[in-house]
Amino acid sequence: MASVMLSGTEKLALRTLTGNGLGFTASDLQGKAFPRVSFVATRSARIPNSRTMVVPKCSVSASRPTSQPRFIQHKKEAFWFYRFLSIVYDHVINPGHWTEDMRDDALEPADLSSRKMVVVDVGGGTGFTTLGIVKHVDAKNVTILDQSPHQLAKAKQKEPLKECKIIEGDAEDLPFQTDYADRYVSAGSIEYWPDPQRGIKEAYRVLKLGGKACLIGPVYPTFWLSRFFADVWMLFPKEEEYIEWFQKAGFEDVQLKRIGPKWYRGVRRHGLIMGCSVTGVKPASGDSPLQLGPKEEDVEKPVNPFVFLMRFALGALAATWFVLVPIYMWLKDQIVPKGQPI
Repeated sequence: MASVMLSGTEKLALRTLTGNGLGFTASDLQGKAFPRVSFVATRSARIPNSRTMVVPKCSVSASRPTSQPRFIQHKKEAFWFYRFLSIVYDHVINPGHWTEDMRDDALEPADLSSRKMVVVDVGGGTGFTTLGIVKHVDAKNVTILDQSPHQLAKAKQKEPLKECKIIEGDAEDLPFQTDYADRYVSAGSIEYWPDPQRGIKEAYRVLKLGGKACLIGPVYPTFWLSRFFADVWMLFPKEEEYIEWFQKAGFEDVQLKRIGPKWYRGVRRHGLIMGCSVTGVKPASGDSPLQLGPKEEDVEKPVNPFVFLMRFALGALAATWFVLVPIYMWLKDQIVPKGQPI
């Protein structure tokens, strides 16, 4: 497997522009600056309460539909996936993909500037991201929502989160009133949403006027084998898709900040389970101007147990690849001279 990972390198081609294009700057966890990336308008259609639709000029991935079915993307599969993963999540998954340094870096654009802010952490799981939120906001003002009772049970055991509200719920149908929260945070959840646009539309709805959404999620690989495993496992959006979903929902001042673990040196060949932090500001009270049809997934619909188990097993097998990637990359980080991309 390691020999396969060593072959092939794909570069991120970006066009830097001046003017009013969207952009972002960031740095890795070793203090090296990422390049500023500008996003350029590609069509003239406008969205209510938003700027011109923009996408980045870059070759980050092969073309594939966002709606393509993946084995652990739907809610029932994700529920059972986390039934087992919750046992080792904080100790096995986070050290390779979602560290405290990454969490704090990703939350910085959320502007958690007051202890009195009302914050919802959607897909909060074991509360790892919430621990970063309560550094800045009183725990009694924070709500953790997740569909997995097994993950939430872990969150309830953490002393700093004892005063948080902890509820089971659906990211695509949030149990909060419109104009409820000052901040919406979601980390490592979008990859399991059957309809990411609907989830981001809900983020817009529950925020107050001027509130900010901060969505932290994976980025699509450029290396062919990692692309294959990403596509059969769960949703790995492209950077331009995040921008488009936010703008369609009605957000303004949409920005994307790249994040990465310490073994990451600027080449996204294998993708990242936590690769970017996307923020947007709600410009008007009320619901999102975007109109959507019925939900894509009916969680009450009966499933064939054999098909479900087969999909679950294949999805878990694909997930194993992304458990091995950080181990392999950590070894390369120890061997390859500093300053060279890996």
